[in-house]
Amino acid sequence: MRNLVKSITLAALLSLAVTVQAADLKVGYVQVDKILQDAPQTAESGKKLEREFSPRSQELDRMAKQIKDLETALDKDALTLSETERRNKERDAQNLKIEFQRKQRELREDINLRKNEELGTLQDRINKAVQTVSEAEGYDLVVYSGVAYASKKIDITDKVLKALGKK
Repeated sequence: MRNLVKSITLAALLSLAVTVQAADLKVGYVQVDKILQDAPQTAESGKKLEREFSPRSQELDRMAKQIKDLETALDKDALTLSETERRNKERDAQNLKIEFQRKQRELREDINLRKNEELGTLQDRINKAVQTVSEAEGYDLVVYSGVAYASKKIDITDKVLKALGKK
């Protein structure tokens, strides 16, 4: 089934290539991975997320230090503590570890959600920039990454990056 889909896709692309040559269409190509890496909005988004989640990350760092300090104190004082005191301190350390893991998991989930939101916004901006460049320069067809080969002369990635830089 997969080979059939590849064959149909290849046949469609070959047909498109023949049509493009026959109709003298202007074709462009965009490297989305390069745009996602080099667009100024990518760096802005990263800094925005870092500012947003920095307080929670710092709280986790403090909790990790607190856990380590508790365990160190417990090891140091193990011989002088009564059985009840030792169990209470071990329970406190275990409860703190559980809370730490929960907060760590929640932070990861929240960061992933926000990254996806930011990526969606960036993809919309990229699509608009591609459309703007394509229309301004008279392209009939512009394709994204996933193409087996594209000549440098039809690569409009830098023009799209320039359009994104305008904001």
